[in-house]
Amino acid sequence: MKRVIISVIVFSFIASFMFSAAYTGKGKLKGFVYDENGKPLEGVTVKLFSLRAASGFSVKTDSKGEWKAMWIRSGTWYIDFEKPGYEPKKISVNVKTYTKNPIIEIKLKKLAGVNVNEEALKKIEKGNRLFAQKKYKEAIALFESVLKDMPKLTLIYRNIGNCYFAMEKYDKAIENYKKAIQEKGDNTEIFVAIGNAYINKGENEKALEWYQKADVSKIKDYNVLYNIGVIFYNNFKYDKAAEFFKMAVDHNPEFADGWYQLGMTYVALNKVKEAIETLQKYLSLAPNSDKAPTVKSIIDALKKGGN
Repeated sequence: MKRVIISVIVFSFIASFMFSAAYTGKGKLKGFVYDENGKPLEGVTVKLFSLRAASGFSVKTDSKGEWKAMWIRSGTWYIDFEKPGYEPKKISVNVKTYTKNPIIEIKLKKLAGVNVNEEALKKIEKGNRLFAQKKYKEAIALFESVLKDMPKLTLIYRNIGNCYFAMEKYDKAIENYKKAIQEKGDNTEIFVAIGNAYINKGENEKALEWYQKADVSKIKDYNVLYNIGVIFYNNFKYDKAAEFFKMAVDHNPEFADGWYQLGMTYVALNKVKEAIETLQKYLSLAPNSDKAPTVKSIIDALKKGGN
C-alpha cells in the first residue's frame, strides 16, 4: 500500500507549482475549455505539473477557450482548470513526444446557487498562497472566514480538509471533506480524498468503501487506483485487483510498482503469458531494483512451466 501525499489530492483552489526547466522536452499539448452550454471560456487558468520533473507552469485560455503547452517532456502530467465562479476540474494525461497527443476538451460547471464576490475570491487566493507556504492554520482561518460570509460555498470545506490532510490530522480532514459533498453534482474527487485519508490512517476497508462511491472512470490518479488494487489483492479478489492495477499503469506507463503488482496478480490468476509480458515490462523500468532477481526467477519458472 502506498501512503498518499497531499499532492495526490490537490484540488483547484490550492494547486501550487514550482517553476523549472526540468519539465521541458519535445511534447506538445493543447485543448479547449467550455461552459456547460459549449460556450468557450476565456481566462481559465490551466496549471500543468509534470510528475517526472516535479515542476510545472500555468497558462490561460484565450477568447476561443483555447490553451497550449509547448515543448514539454513526456510522461504523466496533472492538469488543473480553474476559473472564479466555476467548479474546478483536475485531470491527468500521459504526454508522448514522438506522436501527436489528443486535443483535450473540458467543460466547467458554474458553482450552483452561489455568486462568489470579489472579496471572497481574494481571501480564497490568499488562503491558497498560505497553503502553498505550508501555513495551514492561517489558511484554515481564512477559508473559515469565507464560509462565515458565504455558508453556501461548501466546496471551501474541501480546501479546509486538504489543510488538515497536509497536517496529518486525518479525522479532521475527513470531517471537512464530508461537509463538501454535494447533493447534486460530481463528488468523485471528494470521495477519493476521503479514501486517501483512510488509507493514511491504515483503515483500508473504509478507504475502499469511499473509493467505491466514486465514479471509477473519473479517477485519474494512478496511486489511488494502485491502492484500490492492493486492497482487492489482499482480499484475494485477483480479477478486481488486476483491473485496477491495469488502470494505474495505463495512466502512468512508467509506474514500475504498478507493473510489478499487475504481473504478480496475473501469476495468481495463472495467466502465464500476461504475467511474463507484464513482469518483463517491470524489469525494463526497474532493472536494478531489489525485486529484480526474484522477478527474473519467476519469469524463468513461468517460461519453463509453459513448455
